[in-house]
Order: sequence, then C-alpha cells, then structure tokens
Amino acid sequence: MFKIDEEKCIHCGLCIKDCSANALEFNENKIPVIDEKKCFKCQHCLAICPVGALSVCDKNPENSDAIWSQNPDSVLNLIKSRRSVRHYKQENVSAEKMQKLKDMLKFIPTGCNNHRLHFSFIDDIEVMNEFRSHVNGKILNALTKKAVKPLVDKFGRYTKRFVDGEDIVFRTAPHLLVVSTPVDAPCYEIDPTIALSYFELYAQSMGVGTCWCGLGEFCIKVMPELSEYLQVPDGYKASYMMLFGEPENKYSRTIQPEEVKIVSAQKGGFKKLGLIGKIKRYFWNIK
Repeated sequence: MFKIDEEKCIHCGLCIKDCSANALEFNENKIPVIDEKKCFKCQHCLAICPVGALSVCDKNPENSDAIWSQNPDSVLNLIKSRRSVRHYKQENVSAEKMQKLKDMLKFIPTGCNNHRLHFSFIDDIEVMNEFRSHVNGKILNALTKKAVKPLVDKFGRYTKRFVDGEDIVFRTAPHLLVVSTPVDAPCYEIDPTIALSYFELYAQSMGVGTCWCGLGEFCIKVMPELSEYLQVPDGYKASYMMLFGEPENKYSRTIQPEEVKIVSAQKGGFKKLGLIGKIKRYFWNIK
C-alpha cells in the first residue's frame, strides 16, 4: 500500500507534517513509515512529496498530473458568468464532453474523505424524454384528475402551464445528474451539494449549461420509482438533481448583483447569551 523510493527521498518530512490522520512518522533511518490502520487514503502524502518518492494506495506519482498555476481573474470570470440555463438544444452533449464531466467527479472533495457518493446520469436524450414524460404525466394527473396533496401543494400554481405542455420541472434539458449518498455517511447533507457545485463550474467551463433542479429533487422524494429508474443503491438517499445540456442561448455579459452582507469577526466578540438567546440560536441553527 505504502512505498518509499529511498534513493529519491530527501527526508524533508512534508508528508508527515501534512498527514492529518497522523499515520506517518520517520523510522530510525529517517524514512517515512505508515500505520495503515490510521490512514484514510486521502493521498495528501502522494501529492505533497516534492521529488515523487512516495507511492500510496497503489498509486504512483508518475501517473499524477502536474499542478498548474491558475489565473484568478479567469476563475472569477467563470464564477461571475455562470447562469442557470433553462433553454437547451434538443441534442446530446458530445460523448467527449460527457466523459470528461464523468471523469472529473472522482476528484471532488467529501467530508471525512468518505468517497461513497453515487452518481446517476441520464446521458441520452431519448432516456431523458422517457423520464420526463413519466414525471410530468404523474404531476399532471395529480393536478387535474387525482389530487395528491403533496404534489398539489408543490405544483398547484403551475397547473395551467403544465396543462399547456410547458416543461416546468426539467426546462427542456436533455440530460440530468442525481447525486446520492449513503444515509450513514458522516456528511451526507452537504457532500452532494459540493459535488454538484464542482460539476457545474466544470460544465460551464466547457460551454455546457446547467440548472439546479429543486422541483426534480422534490419529485424523487415523493416518487420512489424514480430512484429505481436511476439505479440509486439501497441504503442511499437521492439528494439533489442538476439539469445540463448544450444551451440554446448564449449570454454576452455578467450580471450586476446586489451587495451581500459580509462581516469580519473581531477579537473579544464573545458575549454571554441568556436562555432566550441560546434557544433562538439553537432553533435557527437546527431548523
């Protein structure tokens, strides 16, 4: 699992210093050794070794990419120019782009390095149209024929638009991605959001439009057959959905958002909270 090329090793100790699991230490010859029971396979030691002397988890440094310097202005422009796309070309994203989007997902961070996320793609527009037809049909039936209270409560204000054939949920998107996580994962609530945030920015960098799909996420909750269709494993929670595809429209400039509230914590800022203040904070934090 863990190997050191002793001829390359310069005994700098960076791998030991950067190991958050404290799984590494020097032996009597000042060569790093590992306690495999402590290691949680983050590969930080592989990434930080300046001379490529270290292999871990059967991963060799020569198979890793070099790290490039990024242009902060370009990254910021990508963030600024990101838009929620609600009009898509009725065609599949190219196989090359689709594969790049899928390959990227293994690099996303997760809480406690718990890489058990599951990604369900609809990567063919014919499959997407079948999925779309099933979901929209059930919603339309619930709104116009057989009232199902959760669906009526959620979609009632869209009744006319559904009846008129507007694709309210899926916004004409040819593809979607659903991220699922084990119900016992340490950070099951936030890991899927992190994953989709990375996916979205990478997709936008390739000119692929995206849209966070809250209505679709709701449908997965109340239509259990959707999880089966998407091959979500047993014991996993389908957490969120993102639509994507080649955008029909092209944006020419960034928007001009309102300022957001930003504060900087100050030294000595702790103050004693009374019972009511504590209860309020507890309530707001767990709501």
